[in-house]
Order: sequence, then structure tokens, then C-alpha cells
Amino acid sequence: MTDQAKQRTARDLLEARGNLGKDTIAARVDGKIYDLHTPLPDGATEASPIGAYDEDALPVIRHSSAHVMADAVQRLFPGTKVAFGPATDNGFYYDYHRPDGTFSDEDLRAIEEKMAEIVEADSPFRREVVTRDEARQVLQSLDESFKLEHLERLEDPISLYRHGEWVDLCEGPHVPSTGFLKAVKLTSVAGAYWRGDERNPMLQRIYGTAFASPKALRAHLKQLEEAKKRDHRKLGKELELFAFHPYAPASPFFLPRGSIIYNLLQDYIRWLYARYGYDEVITPQIFDNELFHISGHLPSYAENMYMAATVENLEKLQAKAQDKTPKDAHEWALALEESLRFGVKPMNCPSHCLIFAMTRRSYRDLPMRMADFGRLHRFERSGVVQGLTRVRTFAQDDAHIFCTLNQVQDEIKNFLDLVYDAYRDFGFTDVRIVIATRPEKRLGADEIWDQSERALEEAVKSKGLPYEMAEGEGAFYGPKIEFHLKDAIGRPWQLGTIQADFNLPERFDLTYTGEDNKPHRPVVLHRAILGSVERFFGVLTEHVGGAFPVWLAPEQITLLTVSENFNEYAENVQQQLRNRGFRVSANLSGDKLGAKIRLARLMRIPYLGVIGEKEVEGKGLALRSRDENKDLGLVPLSNVFDRLERENHPLSARYSTTGDSHR
Repeated sequence: MTDQAKQRTARDLLEARGNLGKDTIAARVDGKIYDLHTPLPDGATEASPIGAYDEDALPVIRHSSAHVMADAVQRLFPGTKVAFGPATDNGFYYDYHRPDGTFSDEDLRAIEEKMAEIVEADSPFRREVVTRDEARQVLQSLDESFKLEHLERLEDPISLYRHGEWVDLCEGPHVPSTGFLKAVKLTSVAGAYWRGDERNPMLQRIYGTAFASPKALRAHLKQLEEAKKRDHRKLGKELELFAFHPYAPASPFFLPRGSIIYNLLQDYIRWLYARYGYDEVITPQIFDNELFHISGHLPSYAENMYMAATVENLEKLQAKAQDKTPKDAHEWALALEESLRFGVKPMNCPSHCLIFAMTRRSYRDLPMRMADFGRLHRFERSGVVQGLTRVRTFAQDDAHIFCTLNQVQDEIKNFLDLVYDAYRDFGFTDVRIVIATRPEKRLGADEIWDQSERALEEAVKSKGLPYEMAEGEGAFYGPKIEFHLKDAIGRPWQLGTIQADFNLPERFDLTYTGEDNKPHRPVVLHRAILGSVERFFGVLTEHVGGAFPVWLAPEQITLLTVSENFNEYAENVQQQLRNRGFRVSANLSGDKLGAKIRLARLMRIPYLGVIGEKEVEGKGLALRSRDENKDLGLVPLSNVFDRLERENHPLSARYSTTGDSHR
């Protein structure tokens, strides 16, 4: 191939074939996205155009918008330094160090106006491949200290992107010119540590979003407004579900109403366990650190673990230090490791391996499905914790399946049935499957990874389910299937997972006796349906907007009296409902009926039962349904009981078969 051919860009190929449209912003070449500026790799002869309205165009549009935003910021606020500015799933952000103050809402509006001017100028994006020294000179001349630090971490080739006079250290891709950015909106400002490390300087992060058209942007902004109304942190306070306290940072307190839902979620999973053949165990929370060395978690996960020390061990450390003070950091580390002998478990799998190894196992014992709601603790940095969706203490609907290699596919298929049943029960109908393969940093031989990846993919194929591949995004101990769900307003969430692990049985030397009377290694399948119960609680709260279905609602019905004259009847009805196992409250105060109704509606209670003279005489309730959004009139008590009983169970409990909800 000639030097000229080697330098061909996607623009060259598309123009040669007549495929370069007016709205073409990039191209897909051999599965990778290239902008129109970047030379293609040797041997690339085909390129398919990516138009501005294609889904693949959004990251390119958003990354380019981040550059334009940074240009506008530095024009308006000289002396501001830039850090990182990537595209995200929902938009983009850029981190700034602004020495003269913080960004206000008024500043954001000014930045948007300046961005509009830059877009109007329609300046082309230009890519330049430079040497490390050349890049260093450019960044030094701009006094971009954060970029200079980042430069030293980059591998060749190093590229700069320019539009107009503004330049950034960047690998792309970008739109052909700023004029392609038709719909951009800045949304918020937050603090962010440089490189996400709280020991580093605090920067200001401006968030924004961009779309190919103003119409798409308006739809997104409407979704954001709806998301604010559904924010589980807001609803958690309003509905008295959970709270936080600075004495237990990032660790939720579930209040009485929230505890009801939390326990019902676990009860529901236990009901599924009975249906699908799981046994529940209870395991300790604190273990000798040797366990986590064996499992491989301590070397790989130490920075996210909580360590535990006893007074006895600390006194021994003190005595040793007084007798012979460690002379360097290495000796201090060894001394501390001996004193911090215990770790608070961040996951359940090591303890389940211990249970498996406590008894001699036969192939007849497999598959062995071991479930555990044990409380887990992980140290999450303060900059990433958020409501219930990222906490430091939580429980998972965690289980591990110990099985033979020949059973792996059937177990994965059974789990697919189980997980689709569960998501349907919670009202999630848009489920996307992603198979994540081996990461660069991993345990185990390649042939083991080949086996496990093949088992996951073939199980999904056998169910006829569509799936995507995420290369390099598996866990360090095995590949996994992820379940990505869209909620009621279209936002994606990654919830359940199943991971094939051929490595943990090796590390724990787990064996079972096969039909040949010889020892064999089991396979471990790590799996969760909801994932973290805390995180799922938050996601579900936003999905239903706080209006939990009858079978999950902390109060299924509330009784509201027209006056205190009808309290005796209300108390009698309340007791009848309780005797039948329903969750019922009663507002017997002297407040006006309208005020009582407003309060009950604010608490999203599914049914309101109004009681006056007619209801007492008719032995019923004037029933109002939240979900049907209408008054049902006078309903006899027996009919109220029947209605509540029908809705007191999830959908899958009404079917005698399992595993058909994905069809």
C-alpha cells in the first residue's frame, strides 16, 4: 500500500464512493468509529457513513460540544484551566480549575450564548498528530498543568484537535465543524476531584447535553424534569421511606414505611428461591484476611474494603513498636497488616466457598444453589456515593451456583427464566442483555476464559434472546451477562448479572466426586436479580414515581372518616383488614375530609376508603383507586377484601408455569 493510501481518511473513502452526505459526521470502519479527519489503519477499504441523526453520532456530537464549551469558558473566564471533557451516556461534561470563583447559573447562560457564537462561526475541527515534545510545548504555552500531567500517561500517537484558535490534547473523534452542533444545553455544575481522587485538587464540573436536533433536546429536557420529580432522594423524604445521618456516611436508615418495602423485596426474592430451587444461608460479616487473600479480593480490592482491628491486636502492635520501631514504610505495612487481621466482607462468594468445602460433595449434590442476603460493606469514595444507588453498606439478592461444567448452560438458562419473571413483576418490560468478556487485568488461563465465555453466549442464544457484546468489561474472575433495563421514563439501569467463574474453585481447591469416583472442580456461577437491594429500591422508587404496586405498598389502603362519629366503624374495618393480612392505616382525626384525602394522595396510597353514614349503613367503603384514578363508589367490604387479595401478589404468582415472560 502506498504512503498516500496509508493516509487516507474516512472522508476520502466516502467521497470516492459517493457516500459523503451533507449530514455525515463520522464513519464506522471495521466496527470502530472514526471522524472524517483521522487517517484510517492500513488495509481499511470500506467505510459506512454515520449521519447526524444516527445513534452512533451522539457521542461524537457530545464530545465536540464539550470542546466548544471549554473554548467558551476560557474566552469568558481567562486563567481557567481545563482537565477532562468526555462524552457520557446522557451528555458531556468538562472539569475546570477556575481560580477567581465558582460558576453560577448566570455564568452557564453566558457560556451557552458564547457557545452559540462559536457554533455560528462554523469553524472546522482539525486534527494534528504531534510528538510528545511538541504537545508539551503547546500545553506549556497555554499553562495547562492538568493536561501536561495527563500527557505523561499517554501512549503514542499523540494528537491535538483545534477549532478556531482553541486547541486541546485529544484523540477524537469530532464532528467536521462546529456548525454541526445544532442543539446544546448546559444543565448543572458540581464539584469533582482531579482524577476522582479526594487527595487531589477540587475542580468544577459543568454538565451539559447535546442532540442532533432541537426537538430531540426538548424531549430529553422534558425527561430530566420528570426525573427530578421522581428522584428517589426527594421521594424518600416525602414518603418517609429512608434517611441518612452524618454519623453513618453513605449508609441508609430505612424508616418504618421503607422497611416494609425493603422486607417485601427480600420476601419476594425468597418466594422466587423456593420456586427455582435455592437454599438460603447466613454467613459471618467479619473474616480473617487470609480468606480474602485466598479469594484474590484483598490484592485486587483492598482500597474498597473496610478492615477491622481488635484492641488486643493494637496493643500488640504498640508493644512491638516500642520494643523495635519499624525502620521504613515496608516494615510499618507488615506490622499493620498483622494488627488489622480482619476484614469486613465486601461480597459473599468467599464465605460460600467455605460452606461448599465443609462437606465432601458428590456429583449427585450438584447443582448446589446457595443464596445469601448477608450485609456487605464497601468503601466508596465520597465523590461517587449518591442516595441509595451508591452506598457503603447494602445487601444483595446474592447467590452462587456450584455445578458441573455440563450443567452450566442449563443453570444459565434457568436463571434467564427467573430474571425475566422478576423484572416483569416490577413492571420492567424493556430488557437488554450484554455479555461482558475478559478484561485486561484478570485471573486464570485463556482456555478457561474461552470455556466460560462460550457457555454464557450459547445459553443466551438457546433462549432466542438478542444480546450485545462488551469486550473487556467482564469481572477479573470471569465473564458475565448483564441485564440493562429501561425505566418508565426511558432511562437505562444495569441491575441483574450472572457470572461464570472457573477461577474461584481453583483458588479454594473446591472439588466434588464425579461418577468416575475421581475429584473434579465445580464451576461457580455468581448471580443476582435485583443486585443491591438498596440500589434497586432507589431505581424502583423512581420507576413507579413513589406509587408502589399494591403488593409492595407500605400501606395498601387508608380509611378516612367524614367525621369522628364514624371512627368506631372505621376501627372495626381496619381490624378486619389486618386480620386478613392487609397493610392498612386510618386517619380518624378531626381534620376535614378534603385535607385527609390530600395527605393520603401525597403518600401515594393505592386505595382510599372514605367512611360516612352511607358507608356504615351499607357495610362498605366509598373506594377510590389511585391506579385507576377514579372513584369506584360504594363497594361492599367483601368486594374490597377480594380486590385487595387479587392485587396482593405479583403477576408471576398468578401463573402456574415459570420462565415464559421473555417470550
